[in-house]
Amino acid sequence: MASGHLAVSDRSGRTEAVSAFRESFDAFYRREFPHMVTLAVVISGSRVAAEDLAQEALLRAHRDWERVSTFEKPGAWLRRVTINLATSTLRRTAAETRARLRLGRPEPIPEPVAEDAALWKAVAALPPKQRAAVALFYLEDLSTAEIATVLGCSDATARVHLHRGRQALASALGRSHQGEDRP
Repeated sequence: MASGHLAVSDRSGRTEAVSAFRESFDAFYRREFPHMVTLAVVISGSRVAAEDLAQEALLRAHRDWERVSTFEKPGAWLRRVTINLATSTLRRTAAETRARLRLGRPEPIPEPVAEDAALWKAVAALPPKQRAAVALFYLEDLSTAEIATVLGCSDATARVHLHRGRQALASALGRSHQGEDRP
């Protein structure tokens, strides 16, 4: 057996040489992350996507570090995972692009009116359910029963979300709430 290696038996009784040195995941991450980003940029063509791909590949290595750290070349395994993720992303992006082209261009999205900027900023500050109820009511013209269906709650709960959202907006915008609890 070569120095620096240990004899390890697996469940079937087979013995193999495993490196006695097992690097910490933190050291592995710090060393490999910049290289995985560069590799993913070259394959995906996107710096932003590359960082996500490198993070995902390293997350997979971390989840299975007990096994990966015993590989003779864990960096090679990580590169293969990064390449596979980048290739899958390219295929998915190409398929999405083809689907969008088949569907045609959507109607142009109108720019928000400058006077409404304060309102939408206040809406964005609401808790998510209230924000959704307000948006569904005023933008989609849904009833509280329809809002309840979309939010997966009772009609009464949807009315509460809408009511509280309106109250918070009235307070934030300095206007008195007009008691429009029910549409």
